[in-house]
Amino acid sequence: MNPTPAPFDSGGPGPGPFPPGALSIALVSEHASPLAALGEVDAGGQNVHVAALAGALADRGHRVTVYTRRDARDLPDQVALRTGVRVHHVPAGPPERLPKDELLPHMGDFGHYLARTWRARSPDLVHSHFWMSGLASLRAARELGLPLLHTYHALGTVKRRHQQLADTSPPRRIALETEVGLGCDRIIATCWDEVAELGRMGVPVGRVSIVPCGVDTDLFTPHGPAAAPGARPHRLLQLGRLVPRKGADVSVRALALLPDTELLVVGGPPAASLDTDPEVRRLRRVAHEAGVADRVSFTGGVPSAEVPALLRGADVVVCPADYEPFGIVPLEAMACGRPVVASAVGGQLDTVADPDTGRLVPSRDVDALARAVGELLADPAAREACGAAGRRRALRRYCWERVAVATEAAYCAVLDTEAAVPA
Repeated sequence: MNPTPAPFDSGGPGPGPFPPGALSIALVSEHASPLAALGEVDAGGQNVHVAALAGALADRGHRVTVYTRRDARDLPDQVALRTGVRVHHVPAGPPERLPKDELLPHMGDFGHYLARTWRARSPDLVHSHFWMSGLASLRAARELGLPLLHTYHALGTVKRRHQQLADTSPPRRIALETEVGLGCDRIIATCWDEVAELGRMGVPVGRVSIVPCGVDTDLFTPHGPAAAPGARPHRLLQLGRLVPRKGADVSVRALALLPDTELLVVGGPPAASLDTDPEVRRLRRVAHEAGVADRVSFTGGVPSAEVPALLRGADVVVCPADYEPFGIVPLEAMACGRPVVASAVGGQLDTVADPDTGRLVPSRDVDALARAVGELLADPAAREACGAAGRRRALRRYCWERVAVATEAAYCAVLDTEAAVPA
């Protein structure tokens, strides 16, 4: 067996491998529905990834069903997301929103439901997303003999290392993640940092393929309207869920070292709820203590269609997360032709090419973040060059067509191995 993971080929989209007929693919995403509104605590990059991957696979002729937990009573059993993609709501636990860290007790019911459904009409393969989806899918796939691939999106070992006592994950998470890694047919990791972490967990890296997350390069583009400029000469933008690990407080503190610059923080609860949100209130206190409260603005969560204009209106996009399993925001910024300054962690080590598309700095280093941003703000030509290189990199490596081709190749490798095993 090849001792190294199958790499992601950075070449052009090409025709790619294609099965003789369309595949019936089950994507399992227990908490991250492709129908969810983005920006809330448990709705972010995984939701985008699952929805976009499903669509890109459908564009290649496959039939995709996304299985996600029913979290509201009025949801229909199934919803057509687009041609070739439907969302199937699984009754597991109460039909209401629950924090994802409270979902583990319901994964047995989730898995039993999948087994019953697939026994009546089985997919050609199952691709689970996040560890609890993997747990539910593993039980159903074992029972029915279905091929199973898994994408973690985040690993409990990394979360525990960074959050320590603040980690609210179930105590058994790491052990169960290892069970999923050893029990599935193949892991699709999103970056090299994840592969190293899996190796430390005892998961053989020869069973890992690397396929990054993607970005919609038709939606996220340098061309189009840009958000109106503010009162300051320069604007920084931080985009994403408002949770402490995203490092927005680092951006706020760095602003004190960047005169004539404003910071726009996009994400979190709806604008009407900003005043009562604990993280917004914490960040406002940080801004007041740093003397930059008049230069920090919060938009709250915004529809995804409005995000490209906000990105285009920024001079620099900052992504100073403490840790980042992959990080889609740098891709969106790069696709919009904006330079990125990001912490040198996780998937950002793969996506942000320093110095071509932006800068990588140590996490939690306010001075380093301010210095890297300040150098770019002082050099318009460098910002333009980074933006152009970022756009090229997004098109070449991270468009969803390219990601779908690579994902399909992993599927075909598993199916070919299954076919080669004597009955």
